This record gives sequence, C-alpha cells and structure tokens, in this order.
Amino acid sequence: MNTPDTFATARPIVQRTRGTTHGPITRLVSPGDLGQLLKPFIFLDIFRSEGNPARNGFAMHPHSGIATVTFMVNGDVSYEDTTGKQGVLPSGGVEWMRAGNGVWHTGAPAGAQPMTGFQLWVALPPSEENAPAESLYLAPNGVMQAGPARVLLGQYGAARSPIPAPAGMNYLAVRLQDGERWRYTPPAGHDIAWVALNAGQLDAGGVIDTGELAVFAASEQAIDFVARGDTSFVLGSALQHPHELFMGHYSVHTSQAALAQGEAEIRRIGAQLRRDGRI
Repeated sequence: MNTPDTFATARPIVQRTRGTTHGPITRLVSPGDLGQLLKPFIFLDIFRSEGNPARNGFAMHPHSGIATVTFMVNGDVSYEDTTGKQGVLPSGGVEWMRAGNGVWHTGAPAGAQPMTGFQLWVALPPSEENAPAESLYLAPNGVMQAGPARVLLGQYGAARSPIPAPAGMNYLAVRLQDGERWRYTPPAGHDIAWVALNAGQLDAGGVIDTGELAVFAASEQAIDFVARGDTSFVLGSALQHPHELFMGHYSVHTSQAALAQGEAEIRRIGAQLRRDGRI
C-alpha cells in the first residue's frame, strides 16, 4: 500500500497492548499500568455484546474523582445514574459522567442489535475531583464532526464538543475507508497520543490491528494514518496530567484526602440505594 519511505519520519509507536479480556469486556488501559503513561487518560475498555444481549448489562456501581466517557460505536444502551438521569443512549451517542465527589450508575444493552462501545476514564484536576456529580448524554446528532473525525471531547478543526471536559485533551472517533489517508495534528502541548481500533487495520509507521491499542512517543509531532480495509478507531491526545494517582477500587484522585472524601460519599450513596432496594 505504501512506498518504503512513506513513514520515514513517522512518530514512533512505543507501546502496544491487546489488554485482557473477560467475557464481553477487553480492558486495554488501567490506572496501575498504561494509565500512568497516558494520564489524563487512565482507563479504557472496549465492550462487545455476546450471545443474548440481555445477559451483558453493567450492574449499578460507583465512581469518584474521575469522569467516564462512554461512546457507542454500534447498538443502543439504557442508562441510569444517581444524578437522576435515565434513558437510552443510541448508537453513535456519548455519555459524559463527571463522578466528582461520588456517583453510581448502570447500563444495559437496549434491543437485540449487537453492541460495541468504548468506556474511557479521564483523571480530573483538583478543582473538579470532588465537585458535585454531573451527567450529560449526547445524541448522535449532537456529536460534532470534522472530516472523518467525530469530536467526543475537546476540539478538532472547527468542530468542538459541547461536553465540559477539562481543558487540554481531545478524544475523537474516526472512520476511514480502505486506502484513505488522514493526518492528525495535535494542538500545542499535546504530547500524549494513542489510538485503539475496533475494526480494520491502520498503518501508522507500523501496522495496528483490530483490538489493539498503540501509544505514540511523547511529542507534538503529527501522526499520519492509512486505513487497511474500512477502519474504525478512537484517538486520544492531551497535555500530561501533572498529578499523582491515588486509587480506590472505583475511584482515582490526586491525593489521599480527596480519595477518602470521594469514597465516603460513595458509601453514603450506596447505603441509600440499599435502603431503597436498588442494589
């Protein structure tokens, strides 16, 4: 597809992973491994429904100190959270859940269509990690697009996401047709960059396969992609998150005190959910 020198000056790929798979979920990034290298992007799952979709829901569970971003590549998912929101997130939609000081949420496939999606965790700055929880659900027509890229967080070209994410990060969903070329030029200061594929292959100075996450060298250099087959992937770029990660089971904060505060709120909400018979 490419002449030998097409990627002679390519931004190097420095890490690759296929993660670990349990049932319908493949965990590509966790706060204790690649999340340390990629922060503020500290967790990434790709999930696919298998067999009877009704069996593959996500039980009510808590978070604090982070924001979760769920992007539906295919299929619809029902949602409910303790900010009072509930409904159905359709294929192409985006959920933003700023857990802040503490929240619980749940989701399950809606309908019989096979489901594929990504869930990302974003580490929050101290000003937001113990703020009140908030959730925002974007329908597909609310996700802005520039060229082949849909802007889930941040800004690319003239397209800006309406989600109020912390400054200094982009998260894009990209589709390329077989043989299509695309160059991603990160904003100034974005020296963190990675891609994760859910379909097809990419040539980016090395072949990246379906189900693989690739991390690029710390740099502000542009990244050139060529699709091998029709290809679908997510891409993240950001300024480096400057804080240490303090981790609970479902929580990630910038200090032990902030973690203790968030976990206390999670316990309080959990106790109320139990009294209400919801967990």
